[in-house]
Amino acid sequence: MAFGKNLLSKIATNDGHGENSPYFDGWKAYDSDPYHSTENPQGVIQMGLAENQLCFDLIQEWILKNPKASICTSEGVNDFKDMAIFQDYHGLPEFREAIAKFMANVRGNTVTFDPDRVVMSGGATGAHETMAFCLANPGDAFLVPTPYYPGFDRDLRWRTGVKLLPVVCESSNNFMITREALEEAYQKAEDSNIKVKGLLITNPSNPLGTILDRETLQGLVNFINEKSIHLICDEIYAATVFTKPMYVSIAEILEEDKKCNRDLIHLVYSLSKDMGFPGFRIGIIYSYNDKVVSCARKMSSFGLVSTQTQQLIANMLSDETFIEKYVSESRKRLAARHGVFTRGLMQVRVGNLQSNAGLFFWMDLRRLLKESTVEAEVELWRVIINEVKLNVSPGSSFHCSEPGWFRVCYANMDDETMRIALRRIKKFVLQADEREAAAKKHMWHKNLQLSLSFRRWDETIMKTPRIVTPHLMSPHSPLSSPLVRARN
Repeated sequence: MAFGKNLLSKIATNDGHGENSPYFDGWKAYDSDPYHSTENPQGVIQMGLAENQLCFDLIQEWILKNPKASICTSEGVNDFKDMAIFQDYHGLPEFREAIAKFMANVRGNTVTFDPDRVVMSGGATGAHETMAFCLANPGDAFLVPTPYYPGFDRDLRWRTGVKLLPVVCESSNNFMITREALEEAYQKAEDSNIKVKGLLITNPSNPLGTILDRETLQGLVNFINEKSIHLICDEIYAATVFTKPMYVSIAEILEEDKKCNRDLIHLVYSLSKDMGFPGFRIGIIYSYNDKVVSCARKMSSFGLVSTQTQQLIANMLSDETFIEKYVSESRKRLAARHGVFTRGLMQVRVGNLQSNAGLFFWMDLRRLLKESTVEAEVELWRVIINEVKLNVSPGSSFHCSEPGWFRVCYANMDDETMRIALRRIKKFVLQADEREAAAKKHMWHKNLQLSLSFRRWDETIMKTPRIVTPHLMSPHSPLSSPLVRARN
């Protein structure tokens, strides 16, 4: 017997999870037909997952050299009991200290972080939801510059009842956040009687792969101070910046701007992207607001990081020589992979937004759209995933205001899969160009034949003696023939 909706909660039966979008549909298509080099070489290649798999060899090498770091080895088993029994949800002191030090390291040691402000959470997903619970009431809203990560619709909205309001950014200025766009979004909220509680940004950006410069960050700080709203900075891609200009954290702006109300500033961080550990569910809230730290720490009991994981990560992040090597090599490999893809696509005239961070790039396929609509973009996406067998994510699922942009993830595969994926994209674009050229040629010939036919008809009319019947037309009658009008 099926359960009726009235037997379940509103959360259980609504669509607030946000998974009814091409972004998640692409994952389902991959799951049903995953590419494998030998078992399923014609399957879908996953390019919709922002995962960093380029440096696992370094991680594995470190683990083999440091068996005592894990309680699941004979060398580390003596710590098993201490890790298995109850631990305070503040987190292991050595874990919080290692996290604070690592956060400073990947930001160039231009700032320091207080371990007592480090709050654990179950990944960045849990961290964002906790921030929403701490800062806003159901019906309140956060402004979010577009395009933005589709998961935010689930992470911040589903269980909290909070709204997300887009701050529309456009390709004409490389999707930069402007004061005008912020003011317009804020005013729309006020006109709709929606209370804005904060601004959420991602820096580096997901999906753009770009970073915010110092001037823009200062402008955002000025804006939230003037409006007395919070600023949540998602910095989970901080260590993926692989070329200049180098990364500027919101923490640096706070060090420079002594007038800023620090109680309004909060960071979300994790090790899912920078270290490639999404399975460990290590999310971090770092707030400059004492009350938020206290509340978030109480809420963290709903999504703690296991003490086994804390111990392993604390040991790894405390190895300064290894971390320096890892971060440096990761940036080199990301730069190389990014370059291979973007240069390869340029060979078939496919552009992308210039970027220097993240695990993806923002691909421009606007010229392949039948028309500039979301419907045409989704139609193109369906061809790419069903025929080209690549799961790339359409811009509309990121709330992009301009159809034709796609996020392409490139760090979650080995070199051979990368080459196959690139060949598939290039082949598809070349075939699309050939079809367009053939269609234009056909239309040109058709128009030429019509023009020649019209000219022969016109010449025939000119050479034929005119017979004017007095009863029908006089020499002073207006020229009514459309052919005559066309000649004139």
